[in-house]
Amino acid sequence: MGRRNKHLKDITGIVLLDKPAGLSSNAALQRVKQLYQARKAGHTGSLDPLATGMLPICLGEATKVSAFLLDADKRYRVRCRLGVTTTTADAEGEVLDTRPVPELDDARIEAALAGFRGEIEQTPPMHSAIKHKGQRLYNLARQGIEVEREKRRVIIHELKLLGHDEHSLELEVACSKGTYVRTLAEEIGEALGCGAHVEALRRLAVGPFADGQAMVTLAQLETLAEQDGESLQDCLLPVDAALADWPEVRLDRDSAWYLRQGQAVLVPRAPVSGMLRLYEEGGVFIGVGSVQSDGRVAPKRLFKC
Repeated sequence: MGRRNKHLKDITGIVLLDKPAGLSSNAALQRVKQLYQARKAGHTGSLDPLATGMLPICLGEATKVSAFLLDADKRYRVRCRLGVTTTTADAEGEVLDTRPVPELDDARIEAALAGFRGEIEQTPPMHSAIKHKGQRLYNLARQGIEVEREKRRVIIHELKLLGHDEHSLELEVACSKGTYVRTLAEEIGEALGCGAHVEALRRLAVGPFADGQAMVTLAQLETLAEQDGESLQDCLLPVDAALADWPEVRLDRDSAWYLRQGQAVLVPRAPVSGMLRLYEEGGVFIGVGSVQSDGRVAPKRLFKC
């Protein structure tokens, strides 16, 4: 182990960071990792620098659940500026076009929103982290290069109008993984005949984590680190909190032993299909598994929590 890393700690847990505007997700991750002096850390899906809100940061063994949170549904509150389109589809881009905003009422807006509920197709924006031939699209966009992108199917579970005025709409969006809210705002603007871009965006929920649930700011974490590093532990959620909406299975001691050896086990009254949280006697979380076609539970990922 290098001398630089000897002070790092094997800390495990999840921090629900309330990311501030103007900071990239990676910069936020690195700051949290530094405050905890954590050996290993990862976030669970980027938020644009303009965006605020929930950014789950996984430390230690919790990084093994980050992929499950990446796949989870998300919820956002977004303010769309009407009549202006930009290069990035948000307020950070250069203005492409301005158009007059027609007179809008709730009925007209609701008629437009109806076309975006349920399963829809989106073309990912050029200013996104998707890779094309090994390069991030946003890097190509900065060079003035535009490439063809395949449409993606996403699901808009809920699209609610919170309010509007002559210049903007405020919406709440519950959506599947891979949804670009910037693209959604652009397309809603086109449906209203004036174009639009994202003026403000806040992520309210990720998977089982809801708005306000144990979220902390960087300022709060920095204060705790200065006062007493041990107090930072109080801001950590357990690994299995990320899977709270999954069914659970309790294993006896023998079954838990075999499962830890990588073997599938028969569990009475287990669900007949799907992914599961696995616990051994005493309620100790040991990992995630899936139900095989023969009804046995097989380990998928095990944890040392």
